[in-house]
Amino acid sequence: MTAELVRGQNHTLPQTRLEIRVSVGTPVVAGATLGDENGTVHGTEWVAHPGSPRLPGLEVSGQAAADHRLAVDLDALPASVHRVTVLLALPMGVGGPVRFGAVASPFVAVTGLEGSEIATFTLTGLDAESAVTALELYRRQGAWKVRAVGQGYAGGLAAMLADQGLTQAAELAHSIQDAVARAMARSVAPPPPHAPGPVPPSDDRRPPVASPTAAQPPELTTPPSAATTGGPINYAHPRRQSSAPPPPPPTTPPAEPGGPARPVAGDATGWSMEERLYNQIWGMFEDLARTTAAYRSAVDFAESRMDQELDRTLSDPRNRIGGAGDRAREQARTKRDELTARAREVLDRDLAQLAAESAVVEPALPAAYAGWDNPVWHAYRVPMEIPMALRIGDLHLPESPDLRIPLLVRLPLERGIWVDSGRTASEAAALRDTAQLRRLAVENVVAHAARLLAVYPAGEFSVHVIDPAGSAAGALAPLVDSGALAGPPAAGAAGVASVLAQLTRRVDLVQMAIRAGAADSLPPDLDTGEQLLIVNDFPHGFDDRAVTQLRYLADEGPSVGVHLLMVADREDTGAYGPLLDPLWRSLLRITPVADDHLADPWVGHTWTYEPLRMPPGSRVLEQVLARVAAARHPRRF
Repeated sequence: MTAELVRGQNHTLPQTRLEIRVSVGTPVVAGATLGDENGTVHGTEWVAHPGSPRLPGLEVSGQAAADHRLAVDLDALPASVHRVTVLLALPMGVGGPVRFGAVASPFVAVTGLEGSEIATFTLTGLDAESAVTALELYRRQGAWKVRAVGQGYAGGLAAMLADQGLTQAAELAHSIQDAVARAMARSVAPPPPHAPGPVPPSDDRRPPVASPTAAQPPELTTPPSAATTGGPINYAHPRRQSSAPPPPPPTTPPAEPGGPARPVAGDATGWSMEERLYNQIWGMFEDLARTTAAYRSAVDFAESRMDQELDRTLSDPRNRIGGAGDRAREQARTKRDELTARAREVLDRDLAQLAAESAVVEPALPAAYAGWDNPVWHAYRVPMEIPMALRIGDLHLPESPDLRIPLLVRLPLERGIWVDSGRTASEAAALRDTAQLRRLAVENVVAHAARLLAVYPAGEFSVHVIDPAGSAAGALAPLVDSGALAGPPAAGAAGVASVLAQLTRRVDLVQMAIRAGAADSLPPDLDTGEQLLIVNDFPHGFDDRAVTQLRYLADEGPSVGVHLLMVADREDTGAYGPLLDPLWRSLLRITPVADDHLADPWVGHTWTYEPLRMPPGSRVLEQVLARVAAARHPRRF
C-alpha cells in the first residue's frame, strides 16, 4: 500500500533503487542536494541540478519541465552522504509564474523502478514561495527513510541552498536559473493538439463556501506549529489529491433557476467511487471548518470593532456622562449585532448546503465508511481488497451539532488507537461511574475491531486480545463467540508475555527481511497478514519488560503491519511517571463518550468526537462477525 504522507511524516523505504516523480502542471526546476549526518551541503559538487544532472547514485532532469523523474540509487551514494534532499524551484526571468501559490499543488511520489508507489506527498499551503524543499531521503541506524518536508522559501533557490549550509548558494542559484532560462529560450513549443481535450479537474470541484467579510485567520504555509500571516484561509487537506484523476460525474441541475446545485454523492475527483466519496467527505470537513472559522472570525471582528468605537467615543470626558454615552453604546452594540447576524446568515446558508450534501452522501457510503445504522451492513459480504479508509466515529462543531462529518482514518493504520476509559477524560465521562465507562470503552474497542475485520479480505487481518484479569469477558463476547479471534484472550502475566513475545518477534523478522531485501526468506509459520493487538485495562498485568515491548510495538509495529488498540485510564499509569508519555503521544486518543478533545491545527478548531453507536436491539455486529469467521474458517461452518 502507498503511504500518503503529510508534512513531517516519515516512512521506511523497502528498497534502495528508486524513482522520484514530480508533477506540478507548470515547468519547474527539479534538483537534489547531498548532505552529511547534519544535513549540511559541503559544496556545489554536492548539488545535482540541470547544469550538472549526474552525481554518484543520483540523476536529475536536465531542464525545467512540468513532470520530472529523478533516479536514486542509495547504495551508490558516497559513504559520507546521509541525506538526499529533493528541491523544486520556479524558473525566473522566463515570463512564467513566480510563486507556487499561483500554480497547482506539486505532487511528489517515491516509486520503485517498476513504477509501484511507495510514498506520496502533496505540497499544499504554498503562497509567495518560489522554491521549496519537497522531501528528503535520510539514513537512520542503517535504514533509509523518506520524510515529507514541504518547506517553502520566498527568497528562492538561493535562500533554500543557503539554509542547507552551502556557502556559494547565491552564485550557484544564479547559474542554475541562467542555464534553465537559456534552455527554455532555445526550446520549441509543441504543436497545438488536433482537438481540444478535457480540462483537467482542479483539486476541489465543490461549489465555494461563502465567507463573511472579516479579519481572517492566517494562511498555513508551514507545519501546524509555525503558521505565517496574511491571506485567506487555505484549508486544503494534505491528503487531498491534486493531480488529475477522472472528474466527478456531472452535477445535478439546480432545483430552482439560479439556486445552488443539488448535491450528488461522489461529487469529487477520484479513480473510483470509493475514492470520490473519500475526497468528498474530506471536502465536507474542510468546508465546515472553513465556514465556521469565517463565522468566528466575523464575530470576533464585530466585538473588536464595537470595543474600538466605544473606546474612541468614551475617550472624550464629555461623552462619559449624560445621554451621549448611552447613545454611543447603543449604536456600537447595534452595529455589532448587525455584523454578527449577517455572519450567522451566511453560516446558516452554508450549513444548510452541507446538511443537504450529507443527507445524500451518507446512504451512498460503502460499509467501511458507513455507520452501523446504514443498511449496507445488512448486505455485508467479505471484501476482496481493503478499502482506502475506515470510519471510527463522527466529528461536529458547536455551531452545528447536528451536522456530523465521518472521521476516516487511512488503511493500513498509520498509528495505534487509545480508547480513554478515564472519568477525567471529559465532562460526559465524569457523569458515569468507572465500571460503566470501562465497559463502554471495551464495547467501543470491540466495534472497531469488528469493523477492521470486516473490511479486510479473509485471512489478511488477525486480532489478538490481552485481558490480564479477564475483566472484559462480557464485552469481548461477540469477538470470542464468533471465532473471529486468532486465539482466546490472553490472561495473566504468562499470557501477556506470550502474546507480546509473538508480535515482537514478527516485527523484528519483518523489519530485518525488509532491510535485507529478502522478504521471501521469512519463516513459513509467520503470519504476514495485518495484526491487531487489543489491550484491556493497561497497565494491569504488565511488568517492566512487557511495558517496553508494548512501547516497541506502538512505535515500530504500524510500518510492518502490527497495530495497537488499547483501553486504558492514564491515571492508572501514574507510577510510571513520564516513561509512558511517548506511548500516549504515539496513539490516536478517542473516547467512549462524546468529547471535544480533537484539536485541528489548521484553523484552530476543537472538534467534538462522537463514537459510532450500535442501533438499540441490533444484531448487525454479531451477523458481520459471523460472516467474517465463516470466511476465515470455512470448514467450521
